[in-house]
Amino acid sequence: MSGRLEDLSKSFARHLRAEGRAERTVTLYGMSIRMFSDWLEARGRPAVVPELTRAAIREWLAELAETREPGTVRTRYRGMFRFCGWCVDEGELSEHPMRSLRPPEAKAKPVPVLSDAELAAILKACSGRGFAERRDEAMVRLLLDCGLRISELCALRIADVDLDSGMAMVKGKGDRVRPVYLSARTVRAVDRYARARATHRWAHLDALFLTQRGAMSADGARERIYGLGDRAGVDHLHPHRFRHTFAHDFLMAGGQERDLKRLAGWTSDVMLERYGSSAADVRAKAAAQKLRRGDRV
Repeated sequence: MSGRLEDLSKSFARHLRAEGRAERTVTLYGMSIRMFSDWLEARGRPAVVPELTRAAIREWLAELAETREPGTVRTRYRGMFRFCGWCVDEGELSEHPMRSLRPPEAKAKPVPVLSDAELAAILKACSGRGFAERRDEAMVRLLLDCGLRISELCALRIADVDLDSGMAMVKGKGDRVRPVYLSARTVRAVDRYARARATHRWAHLDALFLTQRGAMSADGARERIYGLGDRAGVDHLHPHRFRHTFAHDFLMAGGQERDLKRLAGWTSDVMLERYGSSAADVRAKAAAQKLRRGDRV
């Protein structure tokens, strides 16, 4: 082994897969190593094991914090922390350089939910009778209607969706399977897409969503969503905004938090609090106005 971080990163990725880690986790951890390596090389320093020092990593994280969101910096911290621990276990490092390095504080920043006007503009951006338009509308409506993660959307198979019963079986994190329920317009959109999909060159694949190259990937779906946002004039449109909007709408309609937790595939109340924080003041105001306690006495 050369001691180059690039080479060790490949071995680390193999280790993570052997542990059964999700491919998205493998990718995110690998990005941390690559970004740190790029940071070293930009300063004329070799991206090798001896450069994995507490001082270097702390300086790198501090510079990241100046231009990146707190959550992103924390993700980079976790990736490097796990990598350094693996290096110690494998004998590449004698001690963990981040053992006493506290993670950066990530302040909660509620994600803005999508307004009805924005949703209408997004759906208008993917209107049409072509294959891509039918597919994009089905994707958007599933994200909004069911609060799916983008990885869950792309993992859907034809066999997972039952349009007659208006539901789908979704495989979430940890391979946990849960049912989600489709509104009538989402059923119609998926049905239209399914008919267009039947004549596609890759129609024999199990994956529900297809591109000209085969099954739709999570990265490919993100790019489609970004593009729809640009055409609709909706800034910073990313897939998780639909998930936050789903959670907000569910609670706004009087849904119970326990039911939302089940529908969204969360095992922790922390995630419920995080997603429920979007537009929480709006819901609180609506609840107070509905109660109007002072008008009753």
